Amino acid sequence: MERFILTVNMTLNLTSDELLMTTRAVRKRLDLTRPVEKKVIEECIEIALQAPSGSNAQRWHFVVVTDAKLKDEIGKLYRKGAKEYFSSGTGKSTSSDDPRYRAIARMRDSALYLVEHIHEVPVMVIPCYAGRSDGLSSAEQAGIWYSIVPAAWSFALAARSRGLGTAITTFHLAFEKDAAQLLKIPYEKIMQTALIPLAYTKGIKFKPALRNPSSSAIHWNHW
Repeated sequence: MERFILTVNMTLNLTSDELLMTTRAVRKRLDLTRPVEKKVIEECIEIALQAPSGSNAQRWHFVVVTDAKLKDEIGKLYRKGAKEYFSSGTGKSTSSDDPRYRAIARMRDSALYLVEHIHEVPVMVIPCYAGRSDGLSSAEQAGIWYSIVPAAWSFALAARSRGLGTAITTFHLAFEKDAAQLLKIPYEKIMQTALIPLAYTKGIKFKPALRNPSSSAIHWNHW
């Protein structure tokens, strides 16, 4: 695997298409031993705040967790959420007859690896929204989620361009109220939307993932 060290403010020389097609959910290739500079984190969040929003009133916040004890406690909640998810059967792979079976099995194995090591990541970033979606209609919820989700994705793209890896995860949200108490987030007013581990990657080359052909996903004028 290639050796390549990035300094603060240095970015990878990727075209926009390469950036979009190689920003993967990184788990096993996160470098758990190398610190991430505060300046780099701030740059990625500054870029994330430029994401398109459905409203001029941006309600985005990013809780950045670097304290080892807090990461340990959040990691425990993350593992509890993951245990519930996988024990429910939701996380099972598809039939071995599915041509994507191997890729899905690898992804599951990768997710389980992150579950075991989540507390070791240098940085946890929790994107939050000022307001809650509890009890809202699907249309109202869509307005919230499709505001914060582009910001979280912009953060992931900014990180990738700087040689860092991310994975937008949600396991800890099963215990969001407990996490809010740990991080002193006002639960009634602020909704956590994900947990993004952030670390430099082991190697900087990533390939586009195996996906179905676009012809299977495009529907012209009607389904």
